[in-house]
Amino acid sequence: MGAGHSHGPAPGDVGHPGDHRRTLAIAFAITMAIVFAQAFGAWLTGSLALLTDTAHALTDASGLLVALVAGTLMLRPASSRRTWGFRRIEVLAALGQATLLLGVGAYAAIEGVRRLFEPPEVPAGELLIFGVVGLVANLAAIAVLASSRSANFNMRAAFLEVLNDALGSLGVIVAAIVIATTGFERADAIAGLFIAALIVPRAFRLMRETSRVLMEFTPEGLDLDEVRRHLLALDHVRDVHDLHASTVATGLPILTAHVVVDDECFTDGHAAEILAHVKDCVASHFPVAIHHSTFQIETESVSRHEPDSLKHD
Repeated sequence: MGAGHSHGPAPGDVGHPGDHRRTLAIAFAITMAIVFAQAFGAWLTGSLALLTDTAHALTDASGLLVALVAGTLMLRPASSRRTWGFRRIEVLAALGQATLLLGVGAYAAIEGVRRLFEPPEVPAGELLIFGVVGLVANLAAIAVLASSRSANFNMRAAFLEVLNDALGSLGVIVAAIVIATTGFERADAIAGLFIAALIVPRAFRLMRETSRVLMEFTPEGLDLDEVRRHLLALDHVRDVHDLHASTVATGLPILTAHVVVDDECFTDGHAAEILAHVKDCVASHFPVAIHHSTFQIETESVSRHEPDSLKHD
């Protein structure tokens, strides 16, 4: 028995990306409205906080547009040329959004520090109005995206962008109130730095998570040493090597391995039973359920003739 391949109990449903295009389209329309309103406000008031929040909103809007395109491509079926279809495009989209956010955050930080030393005069009343408009619109977008935020990397990135933009709008409002009540003009620069502080850590976190997928690291929460120990505990299993696990896209972890069994397993029928056991093991025993697994069941003599490069852990 050369190999076993498992798609799990419901092949059509495991790791399915879901159709979130309508949700993303509504959120994109709301966010673009924020961009136009805040861009006008930033031009009118000269506020760094509002300008930074506008840039943040523009990044969010572009990210949502990318997410919408990615969400459409993710639904295209697999083919002989693209065996996973466009499932991984959600990871590329999230990485692109993170890169854009990092650029916006760096600009806001540099300009914020400069304005701490040379604070311009900012009209608090107009700043407050545009801050409230941005916050209300962002809350509407959050309500639209909330139910789908855990669906995949794509939706998570979109939701976090809008959530952080809402916090940025809140920072604009606080800055406007402080300027209006105390005349402390540096509050605008401080609010801009606050928004940058929201953006940069999230961008790095998203970049790290998407990079793990692109580098094909072991899925978060799966201990391959524990997987190996559990498989070796099965009757007639003598060795497990060439064990790999990675993530294609959200909800789609995969695992492959060579499983060495006793020679007689291929004559007494045990090989088929072992294959069923190992597939069931990785699908149900570990915190990360892997329904898409491929195992090569082989004898020790076959294993000895394999190149050493195939026998790494």
